Amino acid sequence: MSRLKLSNRAVAFLVATAVVATTAGVATASTAPASDPGRTARASAPSGPLTSSLKGWGRMDYPDAGHDIQVTVDAHATFRGEGWAEPDRSWGTFRIYHRMPAANGEPEKVNWGDFKVDCLTSGGPTATVTGRLVRTGGNVGGWDDYLERRVRMGVSFYVGEGKGSGPSRIGLSGGTEEGEPLLSRCMAPAADSKVIKGGYHLTDKVPAG
Repeated sequence: MSRLKLSNRAVAFLVATAVVATTAGVATASTAPASDPGRTARASAPSGPLTSSLKGWGRMDYPDAGHDIQVTVDAHATFRGEGWAEPDRSWGTFRIYHRMPAANGEPEKVNWGDFKVDCLTSGGPTATVTGRLVRTGGNVGGWDDYLERRVRMGVSFYVGEGKGSGPSRIGLSGGTEEGEPLLSRCMAPAADSKVIKGGYHLTDKVPAG
């Protein structure tokens, strides 16, 4: 078998090409998403702990006349630093209240539930809150089964502030039925319903303390 002979110039070219490729690989690895699922894909400089909070009350728009749906929230979270999507710790409460109009000779129905917050995420004017049901009330007992199973629900928020931002909005997940898996922490649908009364104040990831 004949051997391939390379000139000194060809050898130097191949070595340089290998160095460039290795360097590019290192650069790519340095900006790859972290394996930790709580971290965002973007590369970020390290920083100290951050905190977010969401407080307020609002009445949301509903397509059926006579229905009154309100969401009250007092939620807080801490994050390890910039680039962390999931909180290190979350706490607080939120309440979902639903009043249904009288119909077919029956009185109006009221149903409400209090939730213990297990996740608050935030970014810009948006936030998502999830929690487990810990208390119910009203005159219909509609969520008694949910309470027994400590169902998790989620609420998404768009907090419109300033000219041109549009109205604030809310999105409700509802509860899962018997035999269905619980809603995952930090998950909620798009905030698609306008806030027609009240409002919320969102503080997005500021230095803790």
